[in-house]
This record gives sequence, structure tokens and C-alpha cells, in this order.
Amino acid sequence: MLAAVPEFGRARIIVIGDVMLDRYWSGQASRISPEAPVPVVRVKAIEDRVGGAGNVALNIAKLGGKVTLLGVVGDDAEGDILRRLLEAEGVDCDFVVERDIRSICKLRIMAQHQQLIRLDFEETALRFDAAALRAKLAEYLPKHDTVVFSDYGKGTLADVSAHIIEAKQAGLKVLVDPKGVDYRRYAQADLITPNLSELQAVVGVAEHEADLIEKGRGLLTQYQIPTLLLTRGEAGMTLIQDVHVHSLPAQAKDVFDVTGAGDTVIAVMALCVALDMALHEAMYLANLAGGIVVGKLGTSTVSMQELTRAMHGDRDSQYGIVSEDELVHIFVGAKAHDERIIMTNGCFDLLHAGHVTYLQQARALGDRLVVAVNSDASVRRLKGETRPINGLQERMTVLAALACVDWVVSFEEETPERLYCRLLPDVIVKGGDYSEEQVAGGDCVIKAGGEVKILQFVDGQSTTAMIKKARGLE
Repeated sequence: MLAAVPEFGRARIIVIGDVMLDRYWSGQASRISPEAPVPVVRVKAIEDRVGGAGNVALNIAKLGGKVTLLGVVGDDAEGDILRRLLEAEGVDCDFVVERDIRSICKLRIMAQHQQLIRLDFEETALRFDAAALRAKLAEYLPKHDTVVFSDYGKGTLADVSAHIIEAKQAGLKVLVDPKGVDYRRYAQADLITPNLSELQAVVGVAEHEADLIEKGRGLLTQYQIPTLLLTRGEAGMTLIQDVHVHSLPAQAKDVFDVTGAGDTVIAVMALCVALDMALHEAMYLANLAGGIVVGKLGTSTVSMQELTRAMHGDRDSQYGIVSEDELVHIFVGAKAHDERIIMTNGCFDLLHAGHVTYLQQARALGDRLVVAVNSDASVRRLKGETRPINGLQERMTVLAALACVDWVVSFEEETPERLYCRLLPDVIVKGGDYSEEQVAGGDCVIKAGGEVKILQFVDGQSTTAMIKKARGLE
């Protein structure tokens, strides 16, 4: 289907809708209260996560997309927490802040990883400056290519019909995660993503698959919407259009919590739509992503590394492309088993025989080989604006496929010094005419009891030479 996860960094997406804070109080429940027949939870951890439209935006940011989040919050601590959590992950927040309302907060009491009760703190009727929200949307439309309306029925999208028309007139693609039974509000959107129960609440219960497809198409025709992506839980997903229908089975192996799975699905669809990908390919990625998040507890997101592993049928394996934080935990386990870890780094723009030989030699020095790869931005700083030829995900995918490579991780800086000093591998391998003192991060590794090895590159093999040859300059 797809060789690698697309480079989502080119996507420019607005998310607008109901923003809320998901708060978790977790602990152990080992006795019943003497005051009432209820369990007593000894709270040991408090965690705040972003929910609602904020979770859609967070999923987009986690996968590398550029996202602006519009919504309504109160002038309170919860609103401040939401902004801080989102901006820390690269989400550009522009909220309407109202003094007379409280930010929506859903408090879940957890014991032994089970939800005992949920307490909702929210307004019965959200009162806010609708004109201010319209003005914010109008301001950001020219700077983006796609908009997601995340409707949780809390009132932020009371004027969604006007918002959709404005976005369409500005030339943006419109995706909607709908709520309620009045789909006239979403007329002329490009894609809607109801789940099965939400759809059947609007069109009626389908007697069989053909009836479901017919009812879905009738809804699309009635409201001038080209595409419906139906999420069906354990039955997977179905993409319904005027002529074509595509279905995929569910990808989840273990389902722990479906909270926020729809947010992840529409986030991935929006990223793919923003890149003009075929919708059946977008559904494929969204289905994989949804399968990942339902295997997590609580409101969650998907990383690029998790999505890449899922694409290659290896969601539960810790080999291949990993994040820096994942690698920290992997190192602990590997060292506990007395495995000797080798690390090297580079741009690896056009992989050639010299690279492979070098990596094989590096792997022979220990039990595990980790390859740290320069991000696209750092390659440009090092090699110029015409490089890299291949994007980061493509370069990492090729490296991860090599039998001699165990893990691949990216870094943003021009050198991996910070990464090496954090991870402290047993050996750093560098190719070329370096001394140990010249190798970035080598001093940290040596002080920790490790070493630096210098290997010679294969003569006549280089990315620059390959580029020149391809351009007929040699």
C-alpha cells in the first residue's frame, strides 16, 4: 500500500471545536468505605491530558503536521493547563477566553487501571463571543490548506454551517467529526467521520451491509458531502463515496480504552487530505493509527515511530524506527542483558554499498546497532538547500530494513552530541579521518566507560558522487 509514512510536515491544518481537559486521578482500591457501599481509592497519581478538539490537534502535531487550534476556554487554571500542554507539543493555540465560564474538564477516577466514575465540570450552555471566534477563523484560513471541525456538542460549533461555507470559499478542504442528528449543519463538508451508532441515529438501523452503504450514500447526496468515513469498532472502517466503497478490518490486537480514538482517526485523515493523498490510502493509515490508540489507557496520541512500525506489521516489536524516549528504555533493557550497544550517525541521504559495508562493520563490534539520522532541517544546514534528496522518514525506513541495524532514531541538531551523552552507548563508531577527540559526544561516552572506534569508508562510494553521476556530471 505505502512504502513509508508520508512527510506530514507540509500539512497546514486548522482544528476548531470543543476543547476540554481530561484529568485522571489514579490509585488503588482495596477496601469499601464504611460510610457508603463504594470503593475507597487511595490516589497516588494525578495526570492532565488534552481532550476533545485539543486531542485532534495534538495528534496532528505528534505526527509532524503544523496545526492551529481554535476554541473556547474559561479564564481559569484548566484553561491555562490546556494551553501549556498543547503549546509544549508545538500546537499553536488561539483561544477565545471568557471570564464568566469554566473550561470543560472531565475528571476520571481510576483504580487498578479501571475507570470507577467520571465527573464532568462544564457549562450547560456555553456562552462566549461567537464573533471573536469567527474573526479568528477568518484570520487563519489564508494560512492553511485544511480545516477540521471537532464537534463534541458543547456549543463551540453552534455556527458550524457558516464556518464551513467560509472555509470552502477560502479554498480549504473541510473534515468534520459530527455530533447529534442534524447533519444539515455539516452540508458541503468534504468528509465526515461518524461512528456506526452516530450514523444509524441519523439514517436508521441498517438491516445488512448493502442497506448500510445505501443509507450512507443517501446522506451524502442529501447534504452534498462527497465522502463518509465510517468507523465501526471491531468491524474496522468503511469509506463510502458516490461510486466507490472501501472497507478495512480493525487493526487493534488488544482494546484497553476507546477514548479519543475518533480524534486520532480524523487527525490522520486530515494530514493525508492536506497532502492530497488518495482517500483509501488515508483510511489505511487512519485505521492503523486507531488500532494503536485503543491499545492505550485514556486519551492518547500516536507517534510517527508507532505508525511506521504498524505499517510494517510490527506494532508490538521494539525494533526498527523508535523515538529518543523509547530508546532510553530500550537501552536499559539491553544493558540489563549485558548486550553491547553500538551507535553511529549520519545523513544517509542516498544509501549506497559503502554505507551498508560500514554499517555491517559497525554491527560486528557489538550485539546491537543504533543509527542516529539527521533531520531534514539539520541536513539542509550541513549540506545546503538542495539536500536531502530523500526525506527523513524515507531515509529511516530504508535503514531500518537492513539486517545489521536494530534501531533507527532521528535528531534535530547538526551533531548527535546531546543524544550520545544522554544514551551513553558502549561504542560510538565514526567513519573517515577522525581522531577520538573530534567525535561529537565521544568524551561523554569515554567518561562513562565506553569507547570510540574509527572505521574507514569504502573508496569511491559517496552520496555526492551518486548525485553527480545521476545528473551526468561525471
